[in-house]
Amino acid sequence: MFIDEAKINVEAGSGGAGCMSFRREKHVPKGGPDGGDGGPGGDVVVQADIGMSTLIDYHYKRHFKAPKGRHGEGARRNGATGEDLVLRVPVGTVIRDAESDQVMGDLVADGQRAVIAHGGHGGRGNTHFVTPTRRAPTWAELGEPSEKRWVTFELKLLADAALVGVPSAGKSSLIARMSAARPKIADYPFTTLVPNLGVAKAGARSFVVADVPGLIEGAHQGAGLGYAFLRHIERSALILHVVDLSGGWEGRDPVRDANIIDHELAMHGSGLGSRPQIVLGNKIDAEGASERSSFVRKWAEERGRPYFEVSAITGAGVEPMMLAVAERVEELRRAFPIPAGQPEALITYKPEAGRDLRVRRTGKGAFSVSGRSVERMVIMTDMNNEDAVGYLQRRMARAGVEKALTAAGAIDGDEITIGAVTFDLELTGTSAAPLDEDEAAGDMTDDEEGCA
Repeated sequence: MFIDEAKINVEAGSGGAGCMSFRREKHVPKGGPDGGDGGPGGDVVVQADIGMSTLIDYHYKRHFKAPKGRHGEGARRNGATGEDLVLRVPVGTVIRDAESDQVMGDLVADGQRAVIAHGGHGGRGNTHFVTPTRRAPTWAELGEPSEKRWVTFELKLLADAALVGVPSAGKSSLIARMSAARPKIADYPFTTLVPNLGVAKAGARSFVVADVPGLIEGAHQGAGLGYAFLRHIERSALILHVVDLSGGWEGRDPVRDANIIDHELAMHGSGLGSRPQIVLGNKIDAEGASERSSFVRKWAEERGRPYFEVSAITGAGVEPMMLAVAERVEELRRAFPIPAGQPEALITYKPEAGRDLRVRRTGKGAFSVSGRSVERMVIMTDMNNEDAVGYLQRRMARAGVEKALTAAGAIDGDEITIGAVTFDLELTGTSAAPLDEDEAAGDMTDDEEGCA
């Protein structure tokens, strides 16, 4: 089954909690803290795989979660890192954030990877909080929660040339004649329901050609699943506009059909209206085709487009047409190369960081504080540990949170909300100073204890 769209939920692994532990050995008095760090959680990574041609794997399963990082342990043993979860998709897949519709990655090369959800950082063990005046810290950081989001996969075929036309114009017969592709062929409209790819060889050159299901009037607005089909030719360097010279089903006018396809390509956008075209008058072997062909030829010449009379059934005119297509594709690829992407290039998606400290009055005696680093400080703190809360209070003072709150009119006893935590303000009077690198590190949490 050909599936070219999917929507899934991904969740990276949470970070492991740091350990609060002290060295306890018979002949080692005052051994000191020895709590290890928690391991980071695994990322969710999407990787392009040239061996895949459909997104059907994500049609039946929609929820994916990477492993967590392990908690730290005593004796300075750090927790293990959670393994990355790798989701494989066909080459040509576009990844979007389902909520914002922002492109997170466009995988156009085999092996190219994109990180779409980052694992949480591991919490630091109590060995990190030793100072000359604090020799036995009785807290450790909790693990950072992971990112989770809904994402959409959208497959756009990678083809050098794309066959487009109205239903029953003979596109499937042409791709079967030009390549080893064997699509379903029948004498009724909409026989082709999914795009087909084939590799065509013309002399010393070869190119990839796509057969897109027939387009009807209003396709750019979704009529006949037009949008779903049109996106598959967005990456094609050349459009092979197939016109039915036999009169088609319902005695259609080939010039009118050609105008419909031109209009739909232009209205779809993505540059399809100005994309180079070669016009193929198909079914030249049909009765009355020569007369109709003269009108289509004139139509093509008025627009400066090469025109070929072909017959997918008899093969008439197909070879010279393929040679011309191969030559034109080579010219276009040299002039306007589609970025190939490097397999080793890792695409990393991060939404707006929101690191700036922001204070907002939410009511009488109530304020909310937001900002990535401040929220991370809070969420990484064990609120049931008085020493940890005291350390958080000093960190927030040095980070300028108290200064920002007093500037906004907050006083002792006001209700302050940071993230999911609400507490009463107790001003320390500590002068604001920049955080050192170690203390600015994380906003982490986990529901489990760090170590025994």
